[in-house]
Amino acid sequence: MSTETEPPLQLQLLTPANLEACLKLDQAALNGLWSRQQWQRELQEEQRLCIGLLDNEELLAVACGWLVVDELQITAVAVTPQRRRAGLGSRVLQGLLSQASQLGASRATLEVSASNKPAAGLYARSGFATAGIRRGYYRNGDDALIQWMSLRDTEGVRIADHS
Repeated sequence: MSTETEPPLQLQLLTPANLEACLKLDQAALNGLWSRQQWQRELQEEQRLCIGLLDNEELLAVACGWLVVDELQITAVAVTPQRRRAGLGSRVLQGLLSQASQLGASRATLEVSASNKPAAGLYARSGFATAGIRRGYYRNGDDALIQWMSLRDTEGVRIADHS
């Protein structure tokens, strides 16, 4: 019987070197929400943050956002379908919130489809509250719930920088 344990999954600040992994996860988890060019911008531009959860080289989850003055605007959270409901979305989201807080953000915002109950539940458990509704916001006619939270009490999460 082996006494070796698998290394823990690692939160990491994603860079342009992670582009292919982001595209693969996007296709599997978000049905190709963003184009290659959108992912390139997300991974390159200084005011944008992408935190990933990796198992060796495989990207299992990602959370991205834009820093605008003192606010984090969350643009995407995705978890590979085979690993959903295991806390990975919460880990990358907490990593993103922590990183944004360390960079001076005092609050975070996002929009989530009113019909996306798993995502809305994740955000509620993470401290977000609905502040408004955008009626018919999504292409399919779903309403968007506008959600906010304060980052003042966000706990620090260690994120590896592999740039």
